[in-house]
Amino acid sequence: MSENTILQMLFYLLPAVVVGIVAFYFFNLHVKNEEKRRRFLLHKENQKQALPLRLQAYERMTLFLERIAPSSLLVRVKPGKSSKGDYASLLIKTIEQEFEHNLAQQIYISDECWNVIKASKNATIANIRKTSEKEEIEDAAQLRQHILNSLLEQQPPSETGLSYIKREIKTLW
Repeated sequence: MSENTILQMLFYLLPAVVVGIVAFYFFNLHVKNEEKRRRFLLHKENQKQALPLRLQAYERMTLFLERIAPSSLLVRVKPGKSSKGDYASLLIKTIEQEFEHNLAQQIYISDECWNVIKASKNATIANIRKTSEKEEIEDAAQLRQHILNSLLEQQPPSETGLSYIKREIKTLW
């Protein structure tokens, strides 16, 4: 074969190679776009199913924070004739049981929100312990009264958690 013949064959092949490269590029682009579209539709479908579960988790955690708020906790858990230490332990045990009952909800809410809820719970427990250690308090009824009086001076820690949940729910809409 002569040099001329090889050159002619290259000239005939060049348009086919260019068309092949362009076709390959557009085919890959099309496949990638289809994959993105499928992922988007799958994500959208998952969101439809997950949103009710997330809202339910936020509702449950709101109920938890409402239940551990000292004003409602002290109404539900009566002091009886127990000592201040026993009553404080009973209040803390009640809070811990409520928390353990709702542990699974953490998979549906953000880490930040979960941390705020845990901090609210821990601060409530710390307030109960701190109040029960005061020497002027002699029995469970006085402990209850002191905790209720402290609510007049400062907002309960559960209010912080509730505010955070409300802000986070607004971001879902």
